[in-house]
Amino acid sequence: MSEEIVTLAHGGGGIASRRLLREHLLPRLDSEALRPLGDSALVDVPPGGIALTTDSYVIQPWRFPGGDIGKLAVCGTVNDLAVMGARPLYLTLGLILEEGLPLADLDAVIASVAETAREAGIEVVAGDTKVVGRGDADCLYLNTSGIGVFDYAHVRLPGPRAGDRLLVTGALGDHGLAVMAARERLPLKSELSSDCAPLSGLVEAMRGAGRVTWMRDCTRGGLASAANELAEDFHLGVHLFEDELVVHDAAAAVAELLGLDILHVANEGVILTAVAEEDAGRVLAAARRHPYGGEASLVGALTEAHPRRVVLETAVGGERIVDMLTGEQLPRIC
Repeated sequence: MSEEIVTLAHGGGGIASRRLLREHLLPRLDSEALRPLGDSALVDVPPGGIALTTDSYVIQPWRFPGGDIGKLAVCGTVNDLAVMGARPLYLTLGLILEEGLPLADLDAVIASVAETAREAGIEVVAGDTKVVGRGDADCLYLNTSGIGVFDYAHVRLPGPRAGDRLLVTGALGDHGLAVMAARERLPLKSELSSDCAPLSGLVEAMRGAGRVTWMRDCTRGGLASAANELAEDFHLGVHLFEDELVVHDAAAAVAELLGLDILHVANEGVILTAVAEEDAGRVLAAARRHPYGGEASLVGALTEAHPRRVVLETAVGGERIVDMLTGEQLPRIC
C-alpha cells in the first residue's frame, strides 16, 4: 500500500483511516471540540438564536488562480452566514476522496481550510472522510455545514425598503471566469484570479458604519440572480447603473470570448447590499477601507416603480431588463 496516495483502505475505518486523521487532518484542523473524535461535536452556543447553512463543493479544477476547493468551501459557508447578519462560529467538514489522490494534494487542501478558517474566525469542530474508487469522484469533493449566532452585536437584518441604495462590494465575474479560464487553459494577456474570500469582517465593517437592511452573496447566477431574488422576495424594483459596475478588463475579455453576460457569472467574494439612503456614503467608505472591499461601488437603488423587475440603465442611456439566469451557464465552478 502506497503511503503517498489515498487508497480505499483510508476509508475503511482501520489503521489507515486512523493514520489519515492523525497525520494529515488533525494537525492542521486541531480544535478542542474536534480533538476527541467523538460521534458528535459538543459546543457552546450563545443565547439569541442561530443561523445554519450547508453546501457541497465539486469545483473542477480543484485548484485555480486565487484559491482552491478548501478555501472555497470555508468562504462559501462563512459568507452565507455573514450575509444573514450572523457571526460565523462553527464549521463541519466532509471529505469525499478519490482513490489515487496524492496525499500532498490533500494536505494542501486541508492547509487552505485551516488558514481560511483562522482568518474568518470560525472553528472546524466535526468532520467525516469517505474514499471512493478511481473515477468515481473527480479527485475530491467537500461538504460543509456552518453555524452562526445572533448575539448582542449580531442581529437579524431588518429587510429592504424602497429608496435604499444598492452597493456591490467588488468587481464582477472574476471567480467564475478564472475557473473557466483555468479549466480550458485559455491564453490570457493579463492575470485573472478568483475573488474567493471570507467576508465576515467586511460585513461587520459595513454594518458598523450604517443601516444595512439586506445582503446576498453573488455566487451562482451572479449579480443578476441576487438582484432578481431581492426584487421578487420583497416586491420591489431594482434599478442598476451599468456605468457604476466594476468589471476587470481580463474578466470582460473572457466573458466576451465565451459569449457570457458578466451579470450572470458567479463570484465568491462579492456581496450585493441594500443600505439606507442616508447611510450609503458611510457604508461605502467603510467597505472601501476593508481589504476585501476596495472596489466597492454604489450601483443602484430600490424603487416601487417596477416591482419584481431588475432594470439596468446602460452606459449609452438605454434600459434593459435583467433576468435571472436560466439553466447552467458555467458548470462545476463551486
